[in-house]
Amino acid sequence: MAADAVQELRQQCLKRGAAGIKGLGRTFRIMDDDGSKSLNFQEFEKGLENYGVSVEKDKAQQMFAMMDKDGSGTINFDEFLEKLRPPMSSARRQVIDQAFLKFDKTGDGVVTIEDLQGVYNSKHHPKYKSGEWTEEQVFRSFLENFDSPYDKDGKVTLEEFVNYYSGVSASVDSDEYFITMMKNAWKL
Repeated sequence: MAADAVQELRQQCLKRGAAGIKGLGRTFRIMDDDGSKSLNFQEFEKGLENYGVSVEKDKAQQMFAMMDKDGSGTINFDEFLEKLRPPMSSARRQVIDQAFLKFDKTGDGVVTIEDLQGVYNSKHHPKYKSGEWTEEQVFRSFLENFDSPYDKDGKVTLEEFVNYYSGVSASVDSDEYFITMMKNAWKL
């Protein structure tokens, strides 16, 4: 199964010190032979071999397809990281869920510009202060941080919010520190 092979690649990366984003970034750069900031299938297959993950070509193709979320025929770093980062603890997930509930003022499961009005103060943003952006542009820019890179629709779902913070989580070793950071950032 391709998912098992992805898990094996994760374990091999961890054995070689690729615990967080920096380590996985290094792994990705090593596999990216042409420096294009994306992996084609040949680079991916060679990278599997270099990391000691022995799979048949069809299994490697399944893994590649699983990681190539946008169907572009290449794997970018975000796609690579999303599949290989370690899973989050339930304590981290709980605080992310709490933050989303606070973020989603209307309670409809989707954060939009309307949710931000009266909650996020755009007036202190440098581009708003300079007159370069309107309040709506500041809100859109803020939401874009959490919006899926594969579906930029100006709305943030719980899944997109969790995915964003999963990336942040991968670079923070301690549950206590991550939880404190989230509570402070979201005033929970």
